Amino acid sequence: MRELDDITIKKARIVVDTYEGCLAEAGDLLIPIKNGVISKEDILGDLGEVVLGQKPGRKTEDEITVFKSVGFAVEDLVTAHLAYRRAREKGVGAESRLED
Repeated sequence: MRELDDITIKKARIVVDTYEGCLAEAGDLLIPIKNGVISKEDILGDLGEVVLGQKPGRKTEDEITVFKSVGFAVEDLVTAHLAYRRAREKGVGAESRLED
């Protein structure tokens, strides 16, 4: 399955959550690769490489950037922890504990 057409993917700078996950199950990338529209080498990098400055992100405001995520548990965990920490700092939300 896919959400983006070949033209958009061809024009975009592609960033993935993980190479392994996206090259195994992301139709938005696998279909254009299969059709010869792009190759694996057209993937700019993964999110970690961009955040750490190892790979460049957007170079101009006109560029199209596609972030393809198929799910990466560490990202979910970090996001949840950040939301929890900010909620505690602001004194909002409610805590609950799971019982055995």
